[in-house]
Amino acid sequence: MKTLLVLVSWFLLFVLCWPVALLALVLWPLVWLLSLPLRLVGITLDAVFALLRAILFLPARLLR
Repeated sequence: MKTLLVLVSWFLLFVLCWPVALLALVLWPLVWLLSLPLRLVGITLDAVFALLRAILFLPARLLR
């Protein structure tokens, strides 16, 4: 459903302002490549916080 919504909105943008739609189509892979390192940092920080949470709650889990 999300893909269909993106496709329909892109076609609507293409009808209304085709240069912006083509620019978005060309720049989207570049934006995706630039956001990859940020995603990796986010995944790493999420894993670190999950590890810290598990370490901090381990005594409570053992005593329960």
